[in-house]
Amino acid sequence: MADTRLIQGRYLLLDLIGRGGMGEVWRARDESLGRHVAVKCLKPLGPRREPSYLRVLRERFRREARVAAALQHRGITVVHDFGEDEGVLYLVMELLDGRDLSRLLEDNKHHPLPVPEVLEIAEQVGAALAYTHRQGIVHRDLKPANIVRVADGTVKICDFGIARLGHDIGFSSRLTGTGIAMGTPHYMSPEQIGAGQVDHRSDLYSLGCVLYEIATGAPPFDMDDAWAVLVGHRDTAPRPPRELRPELPEAFERVVLDLLAKDPADRPGDAAEFVRRLAGIRPLHPAPPRVPEEFRPLPVRAYLPLPDPPRLPGWARNMTTGSKAAGPGPFPATPPDPAAALTGEWTRPWRVDLDRDDAPDDEPPGTGGHLPPPDPEALAALAVRHSEALRLARLDRWGEAAETLREVVAERERLLGAPHPDTLASRHELGVALSRLGRPAEALRELGRTRAGHERRLGPDHPHTLAARQESAYVLGRLGRHVEAHQEYVAVLAARERTMGPDHCDTLRCRHNLAYNLGRLGRYEESYRMALEVAAARARLLGPEHPETLASRNEVAYALGQLGRWSEALHTYREVAAARARVLGPLDPDALAARYEAGICLGRLGRSAEALELYRELVEDRTRAQGPGHPDTLRARHGLGVNLGRLGRWEEALAEARDVCAIRARVLGADHPDTLVSRREVAVGLGWLGRWTDALAVYRDVAQARQRVLGADHPDALASRNDEAQCLDQLGRSAEAVELYRQVAALRQVRATRGQRQYH
Repeated sequence: MADTRLIQGRYLLLDLIGRGGMGEVWRARDESLGRHVAVKCLKPLGPRREPSYLRVLRERFRREARVAAALQHRGITVVHDFGEDEGVLYLVMELLDGRDLSRLLEDNKHHPLPVPEVLEIAEQVGAALAYTHRQGIVHRDLKPANIVRVADGTVKICDFGIARLGHDIGFSSRLTGTGIAMGTPHYMSPEQIGAGQVDHRSDLYSLGCVLYEIATGAPPFDMDDAWAVLVGHRDTAPRPPRELRPELPEAFERVVLDLLAKDPADRPGDAAEFVRRLAGIRPLHPAPPRVPEEFRPLPVRAYLPLPDPPRLPGWARNMTTGSKAAGPGPFPATPPDPAAALTGEWTRPWRVDLDRDDAPDDEPPGTGGHLPPPDPEALAALAVRHSEALRLARLDRWGEAAETLREVVAERERLLGAPHPDTLASRHELGVALSRLGRPAEALRELGRTRAGHERRLGPDHPHTLAARQESAYVLGRLGRHVEAHQEYVAVLAARERTMGPDHCDTLRCRHNLAYNLGRLGRYEESYRMALEVAAARARLLGPEHPETLASRNEVAYALGQLGRWSEALHTYREVAAARARVLGPLDPDALAARYEAGICLGRLGRSAEALELYRELVEDRTRAQGPGHPDTLRARHGLGVNLGRLGRWEEALAEARDVCAIRARVLGADHPDTLVSRREVAVGLGWLGRWTDALAVYRDVAQARQRVLGADHPDALASRNDEAQCLDQLGRSAEAVELYRQVAALRQVRATRGQRQYH
């Protein structure tokens, strides 16, 4: 393939990274977006195939590539794009700055890796497999060359879907006269060798082979003859690893030998079980710190029970959370290697020519035209602190995440400049954190600067620019500015459809968000129809039980409820909850969230006793899975209190509301929207108990807080003023109540008029 080859008029191939049986991997430059990527070019299809066969093959390729592109996990290589160019099928992936495990062993002269590194790699790969297996996706060709450790210590799996594509395209070599697919024989499971049923447990066997090799220096069946290797996998028990390396922990040896069981039923049930078993080994063998301890991210097990990709609170599900940063590094000049995975630079160090007319206005002056070269160690420490902030966000510790990100943004801006990709990535995440903290004005400011930086450097249609716009739309919705949010979503959706196509995962995610916002505009029929369409498209492309498909079905259920079709909504929520429990586990936050919504439906249907029982069980499950102070646990307790009130048990309801309000104020802040909801519930309980003077004081506090945080004409602020007026009525202060009703009506009219002007 010529060095100057331009794929699809967009991806300029620069350096050959690796070559294998299925094709080549190139370092390339995306000419449209100005970034470096890795392009895997599969062998040309050629004219020798029947047209009908090629059509089927292309569709299979598109399906597998879409599935790979939908995977979003820190331990999986990102797929940006895919297509066909002059008979060559290609995948465009993130370019990683690191070494695959084959290279690491070669660099170590095939001596085994240190035990702490083996355990760290095992945990990270296990967590990534746990995520993909929950999506129903099997790798089929896990091997050291497909596992990369990047510069910050993150371990990533590459080439999801490639093994199946290779089989479809006919690239897999075969043993003469046997019909056995060769694949990579040192890492193949017995069922793959025997053409048996292949499922997630085949990946676990391959993982066992990889761990055996990096722990001992050689794979479990290390013979030169391929047939002998296959027979070993099928018929021979592997030699216990501690016979080759006695310092390995006994528990590690046991779990590796379990992974290498000949019968899939004798292996760990899933990758999550494997990681849980590793968790008891890791504390005894801490990895040597590569950066100061206070900046190191916790091991994967610390947040394994949390869902992947990173979850947000229930009111923020499936909103874009932005790109993740990585430290820059020079691209290593290495010869092509058939075993090489994706290695290279994430991005070159960013420099801004301050003498140019298009230099950003916010670039620090006085540097003689360029920023001084940054200290690599300082950049590496900032990359780790950025990752630590993301970990805090995954744990819903948004305040700590925001504080860390604000410091990282300031330091990256000082060292790299405001327009640098790493600075913008941290600024985006800061905007997300501020949004989740209930500080929307600050969030909008940071996201606006992020958007401007990406748009200036990458253009208005770049995914990073669109991600910032989409997150801004979400924040506008949180502010009650749903008309403006609608306009942003519509514009982003048009750009995504134009640049990515209607079936791209990001396009569907934007349509999902648009459906969500339509519901908040009161356009429930449109919201219902759009959510139904997105759910159908996701089911077709990703499968009926893929988490994103279920998220859209969840939105369908919400719209049904708002349309008053509570029985249908209850049925749909229960189906979603059951599917999520099967796919993600019964204690997964999304499975629990669907159960929470089912409780709301039961309450709306007048079945409060059933709702109360559901919420009691949900509080127990969420406490066990997420902790007693987690926002979702408190949300379940709030639902429990509401239904106590509906059953007339107001003393218990008031006590529950006060307890939840106190915890929310401590955990989330006094002015957080959830805290204010609980304070309002306290006022409701006081009113039902006839304590109207006390209730009025609480209603006024809530109204003032909402006005301060959200604005005087926000729907929630207006609802609180309305509550205050009703309380005045109960106290016989009718004149004050009438005046307050009049003010609320005037503000609603102003808001409605402004919304109509914006819409038209």
